Amino acid sequence: MEKEEFAIVLEFLPNGYALESKMMPIVQAIGEKNLTLLEVVPRRGVILEIGEKVYIGTGKRDKIYYILGRLAREKLTEAGKDSLKKFINQVVKEREKEFVDFFNNSDAVNKRIHQIELLPGLGKKHMKEILEKRQEKKFDSFEDMKKRIQNLADPERAVEKRILQELTEIKRNNLFTR
Repeated sequence: MEKEEFAIVLEFLPNGYALESKMMPIVQAIGEKNLTLLEVVPRRGVILEIGEKVYIGTGKRDKIYYILGRLAREKLTEAGKDSLKKFINQVVKEREKEFVDFFNNSDAVNKRIHQIELLPGLGKKHMKEILEKRQEKKFDSFEDMKKRIQNLADPERAVEKRILQELTEIKRNNLFTR
């Protein structure tokens, strides 16, 4: 996977974490492409807005001083989690083709379970229907999936929930994040 060029600010803590002795500003962010939770330090005097897109690539950064590293899921604040939900919702809408392709190309994880079954609300019955329908014709959109498969829970919401789970809980198989 390529390095992140941009990150979206999920939470800006001007005085750092409340229970830590260091009083330096911290930004909780998520990488735009790979959906990696990051902890970054802004430049002195810079105030960042939640939802703001900031450059974190290898060139000269105007607002970010340095990247501390990955953000531990336990450190993500409640406000950060709310921002994360909004961001994921937006990403799934913007990159719909990529996520529909997941349904068109997903494989079995092992002999017992398929990648589709790892999505919240989709079990063996839906998985079998999706596999049958995609053999007839690949899906064009989430809307196309809903039309062709009876009683299918919203696939867009299932993808959003799965990404959120992968970022906030420990999951054995990550489908959309690193």
